[in-house]
Amino acid sequence: MDVPNGEDGVAGITQNAVEPGESFTYRFVVKNQAGTYWYHSHQVSSEAVEKGLFGPLIVLPPNDSFTGKDIPIVAHSWLTNERSYQEAFGIADTMKRLIVQPGTPVRLRLINTDSLPITFALSGTPFKVIAIDGTDLNAPTELTGQRLLLAAGGRYDIQFTMPGTAVSLDWPQKSSKVSFLLSQDATASAPALVNGPVFNPATYGSPSKMPFSLSSHFDKEFALLLDDKVGFYNGQMGYLWPINGKVFPNTPMLMVHEGDLVKMSFVNRSWMDHPMHLHGHHMLVLSYNGRPVTGSPWWVDTLNVAPGESYEVAFRADNPGIWMDHCHNLYHAAAGMILHLGYEGVSSPFEVGHGTINQPE
Repeated sequence: MDVPNGEDGVAGITQNAVEPGESFTYRFVVKNQAGTYWYHSHQVSSEAVEKGLFGPLIVLPPNDSFTGKDIPIVAHSWLTNERSYQEAFGIADTMKRLIVQPGTPVRLRLINTDSLPITFALSGTPFKVIAIDGTDLNAPTELTGQRLLLAAGGRYDIQFTMPGTAVSLDWPQKSSKVSFLLSQDATASAPALVNGPVFNPATYGSPSKMPFSLSSHFDKEFALLLDDKVGFYNGQMGYLWPINGKVFPNTPMLMVHEGDLVKMSFVNRSWMDHPMHLHGHHMLVLSYNGRPVTGSPWWVDTLNVAPGESYEVAFRADNPGIWMDHCHNLYHAAAGMILHLGYEGVSSPFEVGHGTINQPE
């Protein structure tokens, strides 16, 4: 959610970390941001999020006319004592059943709190993807058999009308037994698992008027090369995930003036996915692998850039502050895959580093 900079909650940038026994109250007004979001700690977030310090944040429109089942699906995993990962939807780490009568509209709000992309499979019914990262899509059409690859930190809202047979949402990984089964009684069996192509937002829905495009004049342009190497970070040897050859705190500060129209390009030259997350702004995806987006306007706050992929995105610099722009694989961020978007004339009194209490990743 695009909140004022002072309410962003990043230790060392917009506040000091909330220490044991302390409290901090966030106050902001939500305007024109109905949609699916989530919140999490930004103090040692790579550990805090895995251990459950997060939650969904659902903003309903002022005159919400939806009368069906509206269900947040918070996907999460954690490392067990056996050194394997346990997946869950919310607190359910096996099959969860819900009785839903045929003809009922159903909206599932998929939220990926993990550090890796998740592929969801919705089986037993056609469906529409109606929103991405809190922004509605234009003229979504029905999909059948397609899987949904959701960026770490990202959200998809999907909607369907409950049929007379069972519908299941699965996290189809070898180790996962997690599923969400909807049916009109408690005895129904799960439908056959879909195994179709992966949903592509770049070609989905219909175009509509956009505030800017590839042909716009941009006040600032930034090219970000995402890479990998082996090296030392905080005194430990391991994989590093540099941006333009640097890791935090040596990554560049992206400086803008309020009102600037900004274009960013991402190129992933590494061997892992990088879900790039810009705080305080939504980015309009302009192109994917050199091809213009042809579907609905596709707004994101977290964009999964897979190995070998490239994207161009743009946004209006209309929310002054100092904002994190980082990989939402929080382990990558903890290894220095962080930079910041700074507005001219804005500074911060807070400090970050091992000499302070603030350890944002």
